Amino acid sequence: MKILHTADWHLGKRLDRFSRLEEQVLVINEIIQIADEENVDLVLIAGDLFDNFNPGVEAVELFYKTLKRLSMNGKRPVIAISGNHDSPSLISAPDPLARECGIILIGHPNTEITSFGTEHFNITHSRKGFIELKIEGMDFPVRILHTPFANEIRLKEYFGENKEEEINKVLSQTWKDLADQFCDDSGVNLLTAHLYMNKRGAEILEEPEGEKPIKIGNADLIFSDSIPEQIQYTALGHLHGFQNIGTKEKPVVYSSSPLCYSFSEAGQTKYVSIIDAEPGKAVTYEKKSLKNGRTLVRKTFIAVEDTVLWLKENPNTFIELTLESETFLTADERRLIYQSHNGIVHLIPKVKNREFAEEQSHEINLNQNIELLFKDYFKSKNGGQEANEELMNLFNEILNA
Repeated sequence: MKILHTADWHLGKRLDRFSRLEEQVLVINEIIQIADEENVDLVLIAGDLFDNFNPGVEAVELFYKTLKRLSMNGKRPVIAISGNHDSPSLISAPDPLARECGIILIGHPNTEITSFGTEHFNITHSRKGFIELKIEGMDFPVRILHTPFANEIRLKEYFGENKEEEINKVLSQTWKDLADQFCDDSGVNLLTAHLYMNKRGAEILEEPEGEKPIKIGNADLIFSDSIPEQIQYTALGHLHGFQNIGTKEKPVVYSSSPLCYSFSEAGQTKYVSIIDAEPGKAVTYEKKSLKNGRTLVRKTFIAVEDTVLWLKENPNTFIELTLESETFLTADERRLIYQSHNGIVHLIPKVKNREFAEEQSHEINLNQNIELLFKDYFKSKNGGQEANEELMNLFNEILNA
C-alpha cells in the first residue's frame, strides 16, 4: 500500500502583515495532486492543521474542502490529528459528519474512535489511541497508533502529575501495550503523533522561529526509543524541516510544513512523504518536494541601487532585508525600495560603524542652541554618525509644531 504523510499546514497563518492563504490554496492543491498521481491508499496529517485555536472562516473552509478532496469523497481514508496550535474540540467536533466522507479527525490524546464503516473501508478494532482499518482491495489490515498533542493540563490528566519523569514511560508503555495486542506481521503498523521527539543523546532539534514551543527543558522531550518495535513508520508533526530521526529500516519522520512560515526556514525545500508499506517488511519512503509558495529570503546589501535591482529581479519572494550604509536611509530611498517589491516583510537599516574618538563623545556644550545640541547628542549616540539633512528637517518640524 501507499501512504501520504504531511503535517503542519498552519492554515490561516500570516507572515507579519501578509496573509499566506492564497499560497496555502496552491500548495494544498499540489498535495492533493501528488496523492492522486501516486494513487495513495491512506493520508496521515500529523497536526497543526490550523495556526491558532480560532481560525478564520476561510481557513476552516479550506481545511474541510481539502480533506474531502483528499478522501476522494470517501474512497480513501484520511486521518488528521490535532497539534499544539489546534483546538482539540474544534478538530473533533465535525468527526461524526466527516466519517461519512472517510475522514477521521482526532483532537484529544487517548481518543477512542467509534467503530464505523463506509463503502470503501471499515474500522475493525478501536481502542484509546488506536484504530485498525480494513481497506477495500487489501488483504491485510492497517493499524495506527495515534497521539495528538497534549498541553500541560491534558498531559497531567492523561499522564499524571509527575510529567517530567512519567511522560516517556507512560507513552512507551501505552504504545507497547497496544502494539503487543494488535500489531503483528500480518498487517501494516504505523504511529502518528504531534510531539517533540528526538533520538536519545542526539543534538537538540531547533523548533521553528515563531512556533509555539513544545519542549520546555526536557519535560516534553519524547525519545524515539519509546516507539514499539512493531511500528514500521512513524509520522510526526511539529518541526517544519523534513528529517528522519529514526533509521532507514524504521523511519521516524517529520514531513515538514508545506510552506516556509518564518525566516528561520529561509531556503528550505518543503516536502510530503510517500511511503510504500506491506506487512512484515521494512517500509521505503520518498520525499516529494513541493513547488508552490513564495520563497523566504534574508538578504543584506550595501547600496540602494543594488537592492532595488535585486528586488525587481526576484518578485515572488518574501524578504527580510538588511541595508548597510554610511548614512541613514532617506524617506525617498525607503519609498524607492518599497515601491520595487511587494513582499518586504522587514527592512533593517544598519549604519556602518565608524571610529569615534572617546573624548569627542564626552564633550557636549550644553549652552548651544537646541538644534546644535541635538546634532551633538545624535552623534554621541550613533558612533560619530552625523544627523542628515532630512532628519534635521524633521527635528525642526517637531520643534516648531
